[in-house]
Amino acid sequence: NIERAINKGIGNLPGMKFENYVYEGYGPGGTAIMMEVMTDNKNRTVPDIRHIMSKNGGNLGEQGCVNWMFEKKGTITVSKDGIDEDSILEMSLDLGADDFQLDNDVFIIITTSEDFGVVSKGLEDEGYEINGEVGNIPINMVNISGTDAKQLLILLEKLEEHEDIQKVYSNFDLDESEMESLL
Repeated sequence: NIERAINKGIGNLPGMKFENYVYEGYGPGGTAIMMEVMTDNKNRTVPDIRHIMSKNGGNLGEQGCVNWMFEKKGTITVSKDGIDEDSILEMSLDLGADDFQLDNDVFIIITTSEDFGVVSKGLEDEGYEINGEVGNIPINMVNISGTDAKQLLILLEKLEEHEDIQKVYSNFDLDESEMESLL
């Protein structure tokens, strides 16, 4: 099964055609969920996703039901270790970044999906070690707590464990101390 998953990931299974889909739905507390899926059998995957969602307080929605709540953006992270904040901020903005944020031990640089490659390459060319990807960033966050928060975290974990689901995005906002107590 592990070998099959590896072969699936690199496209080495003979006679199998993999297709990409985006599925959308709602989670506990009115949260929005988007899933990027790669599957060889949509007729198997959709019922699986529907089952996972309904069993864990969510429901699979129609195409477009939550897509409008997200923007396709590039996110680049750079470790703060030994890096001057003003220098990387100025360089990022000069390269075309939209936003610059500080997190515990990293700088977070947000770009449009179109500018992601230019900004990433520019930072790498200047010697910065980066991690980055283009993904769906929520436009507005939904605050959740208590039972809704616990149920949502379980739902997101189950979705991420499904072999056909490549990425899961949600617009939840959860107090950091509550997040730690739930994990």
